[in-house]
Amino acid sequence: MSITDSHPVLDFVHTTTRHWWWLLVAGITWIVLAVVILRFNVTTVATVAVLFGVYCLLAAANEVATGAMASKGWRVVHWLLAALFTVVAALAFMQPGETFISLAAVMSFYFVFRGVLDIAKAISASSMPGWWVLLLAGLAELVIGFWAAASWSVSVVVLVTWVAAGAMIHGIGEVAAGFMAHDVDRDVEAVRNATGLR
Repeated sequence: MSITDSHPVLDFVHTTTRHWWWLLVAGITWIVLAVVILRFNVTTVATVAVLFGVYCLLAAANEVATGAMASKGWRVVHWLLAALFTVVAALAFMQPGETFISLAAVMSFYFVFRGVLDIAKAISASSMPGWWVLLLAGLAELVIGFWAAASWSVSVVVLVTWVAAGAMIHGIGEVAAGFMAHDVDRDVEAVRNATGLR
């Protein structure tokens, strides 16, 4: 191998981290969405269900985009999540005015699953600085999910708060992941420059 040859590991890492800015933009968008959700004057379960359905569709789109930039194993996980979030959105849209209990059940399922995924991503990135932010985001999503599962009589305000908190937490996790990916991409460039590998 000559000094200007490419290295497959560096190429792979650069391919998966070069779009770090996408995670940053997505995270900021989720945080803005959380603020917008809290500004709604929501008074019915049907409105919250539609709002949560839109939230899940945005989460599905986010997973498709993230999956397109991920490694093969994580790509499958992200695309399966996108399909799952689409199903959850469909459930929220199907009978939006049914009951608080059914909506809380759908929301709890989403937040538990999302929390477990973010915890797994944090643990897999535990050697990187800032991984704990993603871990805390996953734990917070898990808490919201279990809280929603245990709440049989909740108000519209609580449901809206869960959706907004979930968006905020997810946004913080995405921003943290974006900065972690940026650090890795910068390190790959430093290795390439130091070794002459392209």
